[in-house]
Amino acid sequence: MARNLDAKCRQCRREGEKLFLKGDKCFTDKCAIERRSYPPGQHGQKRNTRMSDYATQLREKQKLRRIYGLLEGQFRSYYQKADQGRGITGESLLQLLECRLDNVTYRMGFSASRSEARQTVRHNGVLVNGKRVNIPSYQVKPGDVIELTERAKPFLRVQAALSAAEQRGFPEWMDVNTQEKRGVFKAKPQRSELPPTINEHLIVELYSK
Repeated sequence: MARNLDAKCRQCRREGEKLFLKGDKCFTDKCAIERRSYPPGQHGQKRNTRMSDYATQLREKQKLRRIYGLLEGQFRSYYQKADQGRGITGESLLQLLECRLDNVTYRMGFSASRSEARQTVRHNGVLVNGKRVNIPSYQVKPGDVIELTERAKPFLRVQAALSAAEQRGFPEWMDVNTQEKRGVFKAKPQRSELPPTINEHLIVELYSK
């Protein structure tokens, strides 16, 4: 399966903000954005020029795609599904991405990053309603119970990730039991509950052309 092998810190620097791709490192002063807040490459420090509307829309799409670790074809498929469904296209797109099993695993604190969560899912470390699911793109539904397998629960990286997530706090649309390493996906997140730094309207404008 194809993967994006670009250095994660370079991706954050290219978008000019933290995408939280490296787990706990993103919350420390070792974060690349804290040290070098300009784009990567030999021309990264040149004077910024005004971007066109298309460039602004493209950068927003690339940012969201990188946050969730998707390739272009995968991301476009999510957009088409959101566009064909009911409701506001941009909000539906974000909800589809948030309902991915690897993202839910990350949000519940069972992994330090979405890429690590994807690996945990692929290695049969996650149960959905008591059944093993090893498909990262699996769409979690409201009421589903997500938990780690008995084999995965003792891992030190899981313990560390869960402890850090508990300190930061869990999303309102999830109910997480840190002792049992189990959580309930209560509902799809509303737009007001998601980061305001994402401008999904620009992505809709880009794909509507």
